[in-house]
Formats: sequence, C-alpha cells, structure tokens
Amino acid sequence: MAILKHIASKNANYAEIQRYLMFEHDEDTNKPILDENGELIPRKEYIMDGINCDPFTFDMECRELNALYRKNESYDEIKSHHYIISFDPKDAAENGLTGEQAQQIGMEYTKKNFPGHQSLVCTHMDGHNGSGNIHVHIVINSLRKFDVERQDFMDRACDSRAGYKHHVTKDYLIHLKQSLMDICRREHLHQIDLLAPAEKKITDREYHAGRRGQKKLDERNRQLLSDGLAPRKTVFQTQKDFLRSAIEDAAAVSCSQEDFQALLLGKYNIRLKVSRGRFSYLHPERNKYITGRMLGTHYEEDYLRELFKENAKSKENKKKTVDVEKYNTESEKSAPHPSNLLQEEAVSILFIKSDLRLVVDLQDCVKAQQNAAYANKVKLSNLKEMAKTVAYIQEHGYDTRDSLEDSFSEIKSHASTSRKDLKSVEDNLRKINEQIHYTGQYLANKPVYQKFLKAKNKGQFRQEHPTEIALYEAARKFLKEQSADGKLPSMKLLKAEKEKLLQQKKEAQKTYHYYRDYQKELNTVCSNVDKILGQPNTRQPEKQKSADIS
Repeated sequence: MAILKHIASKNANYAEIQRYLMFEHDEDTNKPILDENGELIPRKEYIMDGINCDPFTFDMECRELNALYRKNESYDEIKSHHYIISFDPKDAAENGLTGEQAQQIGMEYTKKNFPGHQSLVCTHMDGHNGSGNIHVHIVINSLRKFDVERQDFMDRACDSRAGYKHHVTKDYLIHLKQSLMDICRREHLHQIDLLAPAEKKITDREYHAGRRGQKKLDERNRQLLSDGLAPRKTVFQTQKDFLRSAIEDAAAVSCSQEDFQALLLGKYNIRLKVSRGRFSYLHPERNKYITGRMLGTHYEEDYLRELFKENAKSKENKKKTVDVEKYNTESEKSAPHPSNLLQEEAVSILFIKSDLRLVVDLQDCVKAQQNAAYANKVKLSNLKEMAKTVAYIQEHGYDTRDSLEDSFSEIKSHASTSRKDLKSVEDNLRKINEQIHYTGQYLANKPVYQKFLKAKNKGQFRQEHPTEIALYEAARKFLKEQSADGKLPSMKLLKAEKEKLLQQKKEAQKTYHYYRDYQKELNTVCSNVDKILGQPNTRQPEKQKSADIS
C-alpha cells in the first residue's frame, strides 16, 4: 500500500537534500557514505526531475527566490517541505510498478497539489534500508514562486499567490492522503485507507529505536556465539512492542475489564489505568503511562470492550454445548481403569474449555520447589487441567490410550499432507508472481528498446539508457526460458491465474491451520494422559514441533 510521510525542515542549506537524493546515505545517521577516496557514492538507481526549477540548481534558485521576497531568512522559519510516497513492495512484483511509472505518479501528484512551488521529484528504486519498495521524494521550497489558480484545497486567498509560504493544515493533509489513494486505485496498486486510524500505530521514532536496538542485540549475540554461548533473546522489542504483544495476549482470553487488568498485572507486570474513557498502560520499566491511542486503535477502550463481549459470548456458548448426561453415561459404561477415580472426581467440575494446557511437572519447576505457595497454585491448576483432559477423552470417545495415539498419528499425517499441499500452491504462486513481474518489466521498457533498435548510434543510446535496456533484456531472457512456445504470456491470463491460486492458497491455509491446531490439541491431551497415568513423557514439546512444521 502507498503511504504518505511529511517532514518540515528549517535547514537553510537546500544543497543537502539534493545530495541526499543523488548519493548514498547511512539510513541510521543520515550522513553521506564515502568511498575509499573520500568521495560521495552515487545512488545506483534514481530518477530526478524539477518543476519550476532545474533539478541541479534547485538550491541556488530557492535562495534567489527567498532573497527576492525577503523570506526564509530567520532560523525558526520552515525552509522546505519534504513529502515521501512509499509504495508497497508487492506493487513491483504483482502489479508491474516501475521506477518510471512511480516518477510519473510523483510528477502528477506534485503539479496537482503543490502548484507554483519550486519542486524536486526523485524516485528511488532500492527502497528504504534495502526493503526493495519503490518510493518517491517530493521536496518543495516553502515559498511559492508563481501565482496559480485558486484550488478547493487552499484555505487562504494568499495560498495561490507568489511570495507566500506553503500552508499545512489538518484538512490539507487529509486532502493529500485522499489524492494519493485516488491515484493508486486508478493505477490498480495496493492501497489502504490512509484516513482511517492505524490499528497498530508505529511512529518514525519507535521504528528507528527498534532498528537500533535490534542492531545492538545482533552484535551482542554474535559476541556470545563466538564465545560458545547461546543467546537467550534474538528479537529486540521496544517498550511499545512489549505492551502491544502483552495486550493482544491478555485481551484474547479476557471476558471483562477486570480479567484483562488482572492478567496484565499478574503475567506481564503491566498496570492498566482508565481515565475519562481512555485506557493507558504503564510499562514495568517506565514511570509514565502510555495511552492506547499511541499504540493503535486495537489497544483502545472501545475495541477492547467489544472484544471482551465477544469472548464472554463465545465462552457462554461453549458452556451451553456441554452435554453432562453424555459424560455420565460414558463414564458408567467404561471399564475399571487407573484413571477412573480421577474421572469420577472430575465430573463435578465439568466446565470444559477447549484451551487445554499442559500439566506442569513439579519436579522440573524450579520456582515451585522454591516457593510453597506457588507449588500449591500449580497443583490446583494441574487438577483443573487433568479434569478438562478427562472430559475431553470422554467427549471424543477414546476408550484406550492406543486409540488416542492412533488418532494423534492420523491427524499428524493429515497436517503433514496439508502442509505439502500449501507449499505446492505457494510455489506455483511465486512462479506466477515472477512471470507477472517480468512481463510488466518487459512491457514497460519495450518502447525504449524499440528506439534502441532504430537508433543510428546504438552504443551512445545504450550509454544514455543502460537501465531500461538491461531490464528489458533480462525480462526477455526470463520469459523465453519460461515459455514453451516462445510466446509472451498474457498479463490478463497471468492475473486470472494468480487470483485462482490465491483462492487455492486461502483454502489450503485454512485446511492446514485446522489440522495443525488439531494436532497441537491432541499432543497436549496425550501428554496430560501420560502424566495422569504416571507414565514417562517422551513426547516432543509442541512449541518445537509447531516450529518444525510451520
């Protein structure tokens, strides 16, 4: 999806932004990267144009205009505005988006929304931090150069006159986002609703803090590995990330605000405060609360209260489906077994839940051995899990331990087969995406290559258009290798095939997730039965197993 970012700059040195657009810079420090001779390194792929100015004399022309109107002379004045349009990385692979098309979109967007301003429009194809997403930089001098026709999005009369500053308001930013969404939908690019509040709100400051933290963690882990030690943590979490994951985990099983608050405090040591209809959270290492609005809409009061209601309703429906008479009848017919005593005791607490958990081995629990109160709490929890396990066995009609193991083996086989089917569909989808990408690349650069074939001086033409020709030849080579009859595949047929595969992938994922969850549930039941019967548990932990099959 295309997103829009705005940066207001008070830097009077307009040449710095030119250098940033044309030369390699460190993404963390924003300082230019130099080669072994101390020279600036040009960016590998970029397209730059100027509007109402020459792109290579942008800095001088801006200073001349400022001097003419005696504006942008004080330190506190905003000298330029920097807008960044970042396209979804999938647009290049799935929709054939090229740097040239992105540059055309950027030019159209600039002329429409920043008329009369001296503007630089520059497209980078490498993506931020090597992400590969095509993005467009639009830099405008804050001072308007020419008088223009009054537009609907202009709030003041002077917003269309030369010599006045660029005026950014909340309504104007809404207009800019709507304009970008309209263009992306017209061009059939991936797009989300930029006007809707973000479900998970991540600011630039948090994003860069996460990157710096991950970089430091990776360096520390490399040192540990070199010393022969296994790192305990491989993924860095910001404080807001920690809050989000804890809130999601607690909210998924809470039926009320009280449950949610107790679980956050007991499991994560996070305090919840409700003030004037707003949820705020206190991280264990902070002294100041963070509001749900700063985390995203899925962490605010309205969304969470609706989720609590759904959880309570779901829990109530599950209770209503429990047939106690069925359990009693099957219990009476079952043959004497070491577990029957536990079954008879468990009938009185048949508030069965589907979220079975493993019975904890007290001998392996260090905390339980050190704390008697915690050990009693674990014993009580184990009794509840044993009761739920016995009820599960009765409900599903497992007469023997072998029948339970046979069922587990069967579901495990189905999970493995469904995973292979899903992987096969994903492989086919990947091939189709490659064909769409190279077909789009072929069609986008074909006009330039046709001019190359007609050019009298082909060597000079190739030097002037090396990127377009290279991309065309690479796409042509790939498509010839993939085609059995040597014909160019139809983009319409490729996209139709892709839609078909996407539907197949959705169904395959649904089947695989069903058997995967079923396998996990039976694995827990088998482990708990072994604990109830006092048998040694040699079963592989489900976390490791699920990692192996995911």
